[in-house]
Amino acid sequence: MKMEQMVGTRLPSDLVRALELIENVEQADRSTTVRRLLSKAIHQWKMEHYASLYGQRKTTLARAASEAGVSLWEMMDYARASRVPFQYDLDDLHQDLKIIHRNKSQQ
Repeated sequence: MKMEQMVGTRLPSDLVRALELIENVEQADRSTTVRRLLSKAIHQWKMEHYASLYGQRKTTLARAASEAGVSLWEMMDYARASRVPFQYDLDDLHQDLKIIHRNKSQQ
């Protein structure tokens, strides 16, 4: 099984100039530069996508974090910074308080 695959694309000249600038600054070859930038872009897309699904109540925060390949805390920070509403309402609070109260009374 191949670990890497060749992917080719045509780029407008302004993107090529931007790539050349990054290559020169980072002293890296074109392939390394493109891989690094693409990896960052994919990570960013995953964070946006799965945080959006969480905000739409289509997934849990834990699942969003898992699918994006980050920790729960990282996804929480990202969601907060992106102003994604947390899916925790008053009913959830009441349910959690009941569980806490029940656990304390059993001790």
